[in-house]
Amino acid sequence: MKRHGPILLVLPWLTFACGCATRAPQAAAVVTGPMMQWHAVTLTFEGPQTNEIADPNPFVDYRLNVTFSRWDRQHVVPGYYAADGDAANTSANSGNRWRVHFVPDEAGLWTYTASFRAGPEVALMTDPNVGTPAAFDGLTGTFVVNASDKLAPDLRAKGLLRYTGGRYLQFAQTKEYFIKAGADSPENFLAYADFDDTYDTEDLLREGEAAGPKFIHRYEPHLQDWREGDPTWKDGKGKAIIGALNYLASKRMNSVYFLTYNVDGGDGKDVWPWVVPGDKLRFDCSKLDQWEIVFSHMDQLGLMLHVVTQETENDQALDGGELGPLRKLYYRELIARFGHHLALVWNLGEENTNTDAQRKAFCKYIRDIDPYDHPIVCHTYPGKYDEVYTPLLGFPDFEGPSLQTNDTHAQTLKWLDASKEAGRQWFVCLDEIGPAHTGVKPDNDDYAHDEARKKHLWANLMAGGAGVEWYFGYRFAHNDLNCESWRSRERLWDLTRYAVEFIRDLPFARMNHHDELTSAEDDYCLAEPGAVYAIYLPSGGTTDLDLGTATETFRIRWFNPREGGPLQVGTLAMTSGPGVVTIGQPAVDTDKDWVALVVRSTFDHIGRIPY
Repeated sequence: MKRHGPILLVLPWLTFACGCATRAPQAAAVVTGPMMQWHAVTLTFEGPQTNEIADPNPFVDYRLNVTFSRWDRQHVVPGYYAADGDAANTSANSGNRWRVHFVPDEAGLWTYTASFRAGPEVALMTDPNVGTPAAFDGLTGTFVVNASDKLAPDLRAKGLLRYTGGRYLQFAQTKEYFIKAGADSPENFLAYADFDDTYDTEDLLREGEAAGPKFIHRYEPHLQDWREGDPTWKDGKGKAIIGALNYLASKRMNSVYFLTYNVDGGDGKDVWPWVVPGDKLRFDCSKLDQWEIVFSHMDQLGLMLHVVTQETENDQALDGGELGPLRKLYYRELIARFGHHLALVWNLGEENTNTDAQRKAFCKYIRDIDPYDHPIVCHTYPGKYDEVYTPLLGFPDFEGPSLQTNDTHAQTLKWLDASKEAGRQWFVCLDEIGPAHTGVKPDNDDYAHDEARKKHLWANLMAGGAGVEWYFGYRFAHNDLNCESWRSRERLWDLTRYAVEFIRDLPFARMNHHDELTSAEDDYCLAEPGAVYAIYLPSGGTTDLDLGTATETFRIRWFNPREGGPLQVGTLAMTSGPGVVTIGQPAVDTDKDWVALVVRSTFDHIGRIPY
C-alpha cells in the first residue's frame, strides 16, 4: 500500500495567480523506447513537483499534449502525470515527471512539440490555448524511427489494428484481417493482488451473481507459465498474471476482455484506476503503471485489449450518466496511458443503460481525444438491441455491437446487414452467451462444449462475424469473477482455435453469408459464389448447394470442427455446376457436426490449407 506525502499547496515552477515560470525548463524531453515503427516511443518531461492528492490537482489543473509531426502529418497525443517516472517499482505517489507515449506509424525523422498548460480544470478542455503556459510548454525536439524488427504474433510486426470500413478489423502494416478469439472472463481480470492498492471492497452478496466472501485474484495456477525474461515489478511481483497471459497466447487466443472500473455497485467491486474509489479526480500512478506492464506484455503476445469502461450497475455513477468532468477525465487518463497499444477496442460499457445521446457523446469525446482512432463498440442486454444499436447505425464514431445473445447467427446477420445498408459497415463480435449462470462451463462439466461450438462459435463466424470471447457463468468453478485458471477451459480454447484458423485460411474478407444457397434447414453457408463455399452442418448429414450459373468443376473436402486437423475426402470428391448439386457426406461420424468446403478446381490451394 502506498502512503501519500504532504499536499503541495505552492508549486516551485508556477502559481495560478501569476501564471509565470520561476525556473528554466529542461532542454529536451528524455526519449526512450526501441525507436522503431509501431513500437512505443516514450517522452518524459521534468515539470512541477507535486503528488497525487496535491492542490492544484495534477490530473485536473494541468494538461499535457504533445504534437508529433512528420512531413505534413500530425498526431496530437495526450500525456499524463507519472509521479517519479518509475512508480510501478517504487509505488511513488509524488514526483515531477510528466509522460506521453507515441506509436509512430512510419519510419523516419519525427518532430515533437509539447503543450503544457496550467489552470483550473484545464485537463477537461480541448482548446489548445486554454490555461497558462507552464514549465516545459513549447519544448520541441526530434527523433529517428527505424523499421520494426519483430515477428508475429508480436503486434509490433503487424501494426495498428484499425477499423477500415469492413466486417473485419485490419492490421495497418501487414494488411492482415483480424478474427477475435479470446476470454471474456474473468471480467475483473485487473483485480489482481500484486497491483498496488487493489482489494475487494465488500462481500459479493448481490442476488443471482457469484456470491461469496471477499476475494482477489492471485492466478497461482499460472505461476508455472511465467518464463525467465518476462516482465515483473517490485522485485518479482506480477509473475502469475503474466503467466496467465502466456498460457492464453499459447492456446493461440488473441483477445482479453476486462473492466477498468467496477466499483460503485458493480459485480466485483475490486477494479478502479483512482487513488481511492470515492475520489474520481485523482489517479493511482503506480497501479496504472503496473497495468501498463501487463498490457505491454499483451502486445508482445499478440493479445488485443478489449477495454470495457463500465458496467450496467455503475454506468450512471460518473456525472449521473452524462459526459461531465468525471467521465471526461476518466476517458482522457485511459487514452493517455493506454491508447498507444496497437490492438485495442474501447467498449462503452457492459449491458449499457446510458441514453442514445449519452452514448454518442461518449463516442465523439473518445474519438476526439484518441489519436489512434481505436474502434468503439457497446455491449447491451438481450432484448435491448434495437433500442441501443438502431440509433447508432451510420453514426461515424461507432464501429459495432458487442453482442450478448443466445441467438448468435441471427443477431450477427441482422447487424451486419443493417449497418451495411446504413452506409457504415460494422464488425460484429459475440462477447457473451447465456444464461448468465452458465455461460461456458469448465471442461470438467462440459468437455464437448457442443452448444458453444454449434450455436455460437460457428454461428458467428459463418455469418461473417468478427469473432468471439467466452463468458464463464457464475454457477460453476472458475467463474466470471473468481476464475483463477484459464486451463479450466483448455478444450474450449482448442475448439475455438480450430474454427478461427479454418476461417483464416479462406478468402473470408471476400466471402459473405449465403444461407439461401443450401437446402438444409439448420446449416450456415459463408461463400464467395462461384469460387468457394464453406458450409457448416451442426447436425451432420448433408445438404444440396446451389452453384448458380457456375459451370466449373468443384472439389469437395470436409473439416472436423471437433478435432481440427487436415481436410478430409468424403463420399463425393468432386461436383460440377450449374444449378443445384449434391455434396455427399463425410466419410465417418455423419451424425456429428462437420464443415464442407467446396472450392472451384482452378484454385490450387486456399491459405495454408493444402488442396
